[in-house]
Amino acid sequence: MPRLDLSTSAVELTRVICDIPSVSDEETPLADAIDEAVRASPHLDVHRDGDTIVARTHLGRDRRVVIAGHIDTVPINDNLPTRLIGSEEDPVLWGRGTVDMKAGVAVQLVLAAELVAPRYDVTWMWYDHEEVAAERNGLTRLARVRPDLFAGDFAILGEPSNAEVEGGCNGNLRVMVRTHGVRSHSARSWIGENAIHKAAPILVRLAGYEPRTVAVDGLEYREGLNAVRIRGGVAGNVIPDLAEVEVNYRFAPSVSGEEAVQHVRDVFDGYEVEVLDLAEGARPGLDAPFAREFLAAVGTPARPKYGWTDVARFSAMGVPAVNYGPGDPMLAHHDQERVPLAQIEAVERGLRAWLTGA
Repeated sequence: MPRLDLSTSAVELTRVICDIPSVSDEETPLADAIDEAVRASPHLDVHRDGDTIVARTHLGRDRRVVIAGHIDTVPINDNLPTRLIGSEEDPVLWGRGTVDMKAGVAVQLVLAAELVAPRYDVTWMWYDHEEVAAERNGLTRLARVRPDLFAGDFAILGEPSNAEVEGGCNGNLRVMVRTHGVRSHSARSWIGENAIHKAAPILVRLAGYEPRTVAVDGLEYREGLNAVRIRGGVAGNVIPDLAEVEVNYRFAPSVSGEEAVQHVRDVFDGYEVEVLDLAEGARPGLDAPFAREFLAAVGTPARPKYGWTDVARFSAMGVPAVNYGPGDPMLAHHDQERVPLAQIEAVERGLRAWLTGA
C-alpha cells in the first residue's frame, strides 16, 4: 500500500495522490492510504465507511465546519503519471485528477494533519464514487448510515474553482428519450418502421433549443440541454425497432428537480421519456453569516458553479455550502487536465488563514 506523508507540501502531496490511480470503482488503494495517514494524527477521530473516510476534531468549539473532497476520478487516458510543465515562473502540474479534484484533497489532508487546534471544530470528509450516478456516491451511503456526521454550520467542497469561491451549483438531470418501430429486412424496409428515423425530430428540437441564463441570489447560472449519447440499430441489414437518445439537462438552482423533469417532458412531448438520474441543485447560500465571514477571510469574489457538486447535498440538509478549490473547472475531465501550483498554494493559504484566524 502506498504511504502518504502529510507533513509534506500540498503541491507534493497532489503529485503523490494523483499518481495513485483511483478511477471510480477503483478507489480502495488511495482510500487505504488516506485512512492510514489520518489515523496517525491523535487529534482526529476517524470513521471509515467503505472507501469514505471521515476525520473530526472534538475541541468543544461553538461552531463546526465540514470540508469535503472526492477521491475518485474519471477514466485515465494516457495522462498519468503526472508531470511538471509550464515555465519556471508559472509551474503547472499536469495529469488526471490534478484538477478534479485531488489538488483540493491534498490541501485538505495537509491541513487536517497540521491544524491541531483550529478556531472551529472541523469534520474532514474524503469520499468515493462522486463521478458516477448519485446513488453510488459515498456521501449518499454515509448520509443513510451516519447522518450525524454531516452536522455543521457551514460546508466547503474542494471542487475546482480557480482558487475562488463558487456558490451553489446547477442541478443535473439525465433522461432517455426513446422511439419505437418495427423490425424488417432492410431490403423490404416498407414492411417495417425505422425507429432511428423517428428519432430525427428529437435532435432537431435539441439543436433549436435556447438554454436560459438565470439569476439566483445575485449570481447568474447558465443552463444546458444536450444529447450526450445515441443508441440504435440491430444489424447492417435490419430496420431497427428501437432508438434511444440520452439527454442531459443542467438546470438553475432556482428550479426544483420536479420542475426540471416536467420541463424536459414538455420539450419532448409525444416521446417516451425515462428519468435515469436526478440531482437537485443548490442556491448560493452566500447570504449566510458564516459564508460572508469565509468570503472576507479568503479575499476572493463569488461566482456561480455550473457543474453539479455535493454542495447540493449539504444545502438540502440545511448546511450552507460553497465550492473552493484549486484548478480550472473548464479542465475537469479534460485529457489535458492541469493545475497551476500557485492555485494549490493559494487555497492552502486561504483555508489555513480562515481556520486559524491568522
